[in-house]
Amino acid sequence: MSGGGDTVNFLVRPSSVHNAECRVPGDKSISHRALMLSSLADGVTEVKGFLDSADCLATQSALAALGVTIESVGDMISISGLGARGFKTPDIPLDLGNSGTGLRLLTGLLCGQHVTAELTGDSSLRSRPMGRIIDPLVRMGASVKSNNGRAPLRVTACRELVGMTYVLPMASAQVKSAILLAGLGAKGSTTVIEPAPTRDHTERMLAAMGADIDVDGLSVTLHPGGTLQPVAMEIPGDLSSATFLIGAALLGNNVELVIRGVGVNPTRTGVLDILRQMGGNIELENSRLAGKEPVADIRVRSSQLLGIEVDPSLVPLAIDEFPMLFALAGCASGETVFSGLEELRVKESDRISAMADGLRALGVSVVESDDGARITGGSLTAGVVESRGDHRIAMSFAIVATRAAGPVRIRDVSNVATSFPGFAGLCRDLGVDIEETLNGG
Repeated sequence: MSGGGDTVNFLVRPSSVHNAECRVPGDKSISHRALMLSSLADGVTEVKGFLDSADCLATQSALAALGVTIESVGDMISISGLGARGFKTPDIPLDLGNSGTGLRLLTGLLCGQHVTAELTGDSSLRSRPMGRIIDPLVRMGASVKSNNGRAPLRVTACRELVGMTYVLPMASAQVKSAILLAGLGAKGSTTVIEPAPTRDHTERMLAAMGADIDVDGLSVTLHPGGTLQPVAMEIPGDLSSATFLIGAALLGNNVELVIRGVGVNPTRTGVLDILRQMGGNIELENSRLAGKEPVADIRVRSSQLLGIEVDPSLVPLAIDEFPMLFALAGCASGETVFSGLEELRVKESDRISAMADGLRALGVSVVESDDGARITGGSLTAGVVESRGDHRIAMSFAIVATRAAGPVRIRDVSNVATSFPGFAGLCRDLGVDIEETLNGG
């Protein structure tokens, strides 16, 4: 939609969603993993519900450059796996765009596949720290060069990796997954021990595809041997995307919204726990499994939210949803305290700072700390918010802007397509007064 020096913005006016049923796009984390693991399978994998967002399409393009054939077949994608060590050395750098998940996981995967490749991304991704994956991968015997701990990363084919036991210094599903994916090409078992639970999509998918993997509390061990087998995959709706619609319903006027077929993996549902503690009326219905992933319909009723002190132990179970939680805290009655969120400082933006500045621009009192913030909820004014090019910041403010006293302009929202293509259109369908506008830059 943008061109030249134009910036894409959202303009949101006070409004409310209405009673409705809807669906959200497929889970981004699972879509990345489906592409990568299917590329190593011995045969063709069909995936239904794949998220064709900018982030996932960047991973798809990178795998194509490695020799993987991926085709659209109706509402599915078909991935022709090359088996273990079937990748070819790419002729071009692998550009992962804005996707930290794509870059970190693919780096781990390539380290165990005897491939030489350069992995890079946009300016935001190149500014994000990669030492947390480089260090353990090098300890396994990989050759990974970086730009002072940041992308571009260069993986050089080297001797076989050696499995190890690695204790994560901080909870991170991306680091855990990168090590396990490297372990697919390692000699000996690879064990990762977490300080706290993180999303376990990699472990579930590896098990579904026949890998020899054991999970014991906070420890996961991948044993060598065997090949990954193709399995039919159905990717559930993304809970991170559903969180924005949950927020819109909670803030609505006597509203009931049902979101169908959402992934409710227990390593992801911290946001639901936090919102319920704040007084949110949220129920799970029709619980079932899609492969090894728990799925349910989410019923949300408008609620008066109350400020709370958020339990830091829930942070790894809701890490991507905190921008929306910050925004909702700005509308809650009383004070909400967030801590243990250092990781938000090195996401697509400094999300603590971005949310604090945006809320202040709408008249909300926010006191930042190194690892969180103290937010005193109240009424929101009209105003202009800078999203800093971060998709989750942009969508969070688009939702709470429905409760503002007047129009709110959210600047630089092009990256919403990295995770939630069609966000503005779905919001309009549900009753939100939102426009996409161009502003000459």
